[in-house]
Amino acid sequence: MERTLRGKVAVAGVGETDYYKRGQSPDAEFKLALKAIVSACENAGIPVEDVDGFASYSNDRSDPSHLAAALGCKELRFANMQWGGGGGGGSAAVGNAAAAIISGMADCVVVFRALAQGQFGRFGQGPRRNVIAGDMAHTVPYGLMSPAQMFAMKVQRFMFDHGVEQNALRAISLASYEHAQNNPRAVMYGRPLDEATYDASRWIVEPFHLYDCCQENDGAAAIVLVSAERVRDLPNPPCYLLSAVAGSHYRAGASVHNAPDYATSAFKTLAPRLYEMAGVQPDDVDVLQSYENFTGGVLMSIVEHGFCEPDACNEFFVKERLLAGVTGESQLPLNTSGGNLAECYMHGLGLNIEAVRQVWNQSTNQVADANVSMVISGPMVTPVSACIFGSEATQ
Repeated sequence: MERTLRGKVAVAGVGETDYYKRGQSPDAEFKLALKAIVSACENAGIPVEDVDGFASYSNDRSDPSHLAAALGCKELRFANMQWGGGGGGGSAAVGNAAAAIISGMADCVVVFRALAQGQFGRFGQGPRRNVIAGDMAHTVPYGLMSPAQMFAMKVQRFMFDHGVEQNALRAISLASYEHAQNNPRAVMYGRPLDEATYDASRWIVEPFHLYDCCQENDGAAAIVLVSAERVRDLPNPPCYLLSAVAGSHYRAGASVHNAPDYATSAFKTLAPRLYEMAGVQPDDVDVLQSYENFTGGVLMSIVEHGFCEPDACNEFFVKERLLAGVTGESQLPLNTSGGNLAECYMHGLGLNIEAVRQVWNQSTNQVADANVSMVISGPMVTPVSACIFGSEATQ
C-alpha cells in the first residue's frame, strides 16, 4: 500500500485579515480567526458552512467547536492541534489536515492561526514572575530568558563552527525587506531597509541585530484544503500538496540546552523524508519560504535542506541570490512576501499562503514558472515541520 500525501489534496483558497503591529488590532483574537476563515472560503468559492474540519498549532486559543458554531458549519468532523514547537507546527498543521481528508475523516479542512499578542502577551519577551520552575529555572537566573537569547546560542555555535560572517544574516534580512516593498499587505511596506541601517541598528543579542528578529503582530490567516478531485471544480488553479513532514531528531527535546546535536535547525532527519515524498530535490525548488523567528534559523535551515554547504554560507548568502525577479541557475528566491521579518509574524502561516500564491502566479514578487514551492516552518524548535506545494505541471 502506498503511504503518501503526494498529490491527493490541494489548496482551494487562502485568506488573511489585515495585519497589525502588536496591540493595534481593533478585533478580538477569536474574531480575527473568523474573519480569516471566511475570507479563505470566499477565495475558494466554498460556502463556509461546508467546512467540516479545523487544524491549527502552537496552542491556538480559537476553539474549533466555537468556530464551527459561529460560522454555522453543518457538522464538525475533525479538530486537530499540532503539539508544541511554536512556529514549527505550521506545515505540520497542513499535513494533518491533508491526512484527515485522505483518510475520509473530513472533506473540507481549514488550517488557521489567529494571534493577538497585544491581548495575550508577547512571545519575544522573557517571563515576568517571582518564581521560576522547570527548565527555565536552569537558564533564567543566568540571564537566558527570551527566545532571542535562547536561539542565539545555537546560531553563534553554528557560525563559529563554520566561519559564518554577519553579512550572511544581513542578506536574508535585506531580501525580506526588499520583497515587502512590493507587498501592500506587509506591515513594513513603505519602510525599506539598506545595509547601513541594518549595520547601525541595535543589538538584540549577538548575532542578532534588530532587523534579524521577527515582528510581533496581531492578525489571522487561513488555508482551505480539499481533495485533489474536488479542487478542479473550484475557481483557483490547482495547488497540490506534494509532501509534508514533521518531527525532530534524536534527543532534540533534551531540556536546558542539553541536546547532543546542538547547533542545528532540527531538520536533518526531516529533509530527506520531505524530498522523498514529494519526488523532488533541492535543485527542483523554484521558490522557498523559510520561517524567520531570527535570520540565523533561516541560514541553518537552508543548509540542512541541501541548498548550501555549511562552509559555503558566506558565498551563498548574498541578497541578489535571494531576490525574486533576478535570473540565474543559482537563484533561490526567499520569503517573497516579506516573511515574518517584514510582512507579518503570523506564527509562519503567512509563509504557507505565500507559497500557494507563488504556485497560483499571484504573488506580489512572482517567480517565473514557480511549479515547486517549498515552506520550512519553525527552525530550532521541536517538533519542526516543512511542506512542498506543486502546480499542475508536477502531477
